[in-house]
Amino acid sequence: MEYNDKSSFMNPPDWMLNVDSFRMYDPLAEFLGALENGLVEIRYIDCVVLAGHSCPTVAGAYIATFNALKALYKEENPVRGEIKVELSNAKAEGVTGVIGNVASFICGVADEGGFAGIGGKFSRRGKLEFGKDFEGDIKFTRVDNQKSVTLKIDTSIVPGDSRMMPLMQKALQGLATDKEKEDFKELWQNRVKKMLTNKALWDKIAPILN
Repeated sequence: MEYNDKSSFMNPPDWMLNVDSFRMYDPLAEFLGALENGLVEIRYIDCVVLAGHSCPTVAGAYIATFNALKALYKEENPVRGEIKVELSNAKAEGVTGVIGNVASFICGVADEGGFAGIGGKFSRRGKLEFGKDFEGDIKFTRVDNQKSVTLKIDTSIVPGDSRMMPLMQKALQGLATDKEKEDFKELWQNRVKKMLTNKALWDKIAPILN
């Protein structure tokens, strides 16, 4: 492996690169000179790399975060590091940890292990919390004005193909043919693709409750 090779060897499907991205302002990145004017773009493919996979949960978290930040910031650039993310379920319950990881990555925040800040500014720490008492799945709050939105995430809005789970089981058991493995991958990603490329579904997949 050539670590100085600047060419990309990732080859994601084109649709992943065409999903609406986040355009944000990161004051810490600007302060330390990491990004010109602190402007950052976060794409779905970035969240796939973070999670290590593309699935309905990652897509649902992406959509929920997009809907929330659009509601909180309107036409402004959301401010990374200045958005609190809370989840109603415990961190280890179901897919809650995955949802939290995706949302906190986009928002640039973390739990008690996050960046503590510089001179009382730019802290990322303590802005991701689990097991909070509220109706819904995930809550986003602007630190500057305390405005918040709570959302539900329902990935069942786009069901999977009935052939997918039997193929998954065969693949896990080492019984699938090469074609069946490829068929499974295609069916799996087709569901995610339908979720992310049909913007008309986003308010159904991750509706704002308040």
